[in-house]
Amino acid sequence: METRLFGLTSMELRSLAYQLAVKNNISHTFCKNDLAGVDWLYGFMKRHSDLSLCQPEATSAARASGFNQVAIGKFFALLTEVVDKYKLTTSQIFNVDETGITCVAKSHSKVIACRGHRQVGAITSAERGQTVTAEICMGADGSYMPPMLIFPRVRSKPELIDGGPPGVWAEVHPSGWIQTDSFLKWFDKFVIFSRASKTHRVLLLLDGHSTHTKSLKLIDKARDAGVILLCFPPHCTH
Repeated sequence: METRLFGLTSMELRSLAYQLAVKNNISHTFCKNDLAGVDWLYGFMKRHSDLSLCQPEATSAARASGFNQVAIGKFFALLTEVVDKYKLTTSQIFNVDETGITCVAKSHSKVIACRGHRQVGAITSAERGQTVTAEICMGADGSYMPPMLIFPRVRSKPELIDGGPPGVWAEVHPSGWIQTDSFLKWFDKFVIFSRASKTHRVLLLLDGHSTHTKSLKLIDKARDAGVILLCFPPHCTH
């Protein structure tokens, strides 16, 4: 069930155990709320050491249906063709993606407080965090490009990258999200970082975000720089 993205909760498992015991006329001591007991659950998990309770990640139906053997097979066939055609090594293969970082933590560690307090606070820079986008690029050989950070601002200032990793630089946009112009600026630096040229081709793997796939400027830049762009299948980057 878990591999099909419909994993059972502990309560559902206990309910099924009760139903199976009743259906198969197996003597049992389950009598509370038509559920197997908690002790039975602990024993079951102990007997089956290959199982564990995990926190699932939300996965949309589009992702679940898009990740299939045909789509993945076509992608890897294309990937193999490109690697073989240009005889690419690990130092010539890169993957780029964006991730959002909130400047205010969503959860806090528990703190010691006087018993009876109904509300316990912890100081933060704001009650609702703003999202900063980080553009991250890694090479198949383990090399990594300094990240680009996109802040939800109108004007940039040098203090934004104080304490950041070496080579990091900042871009700004009111939304804080990646835009076509900012991705083109990142791409120019990627060409320098990867040492791409017509005689030294590099492969850049990316998802189907509109800033990647719907920009003629990006396609022309990549063609002129000797960068091969290859998109992952839709809904498969997880």
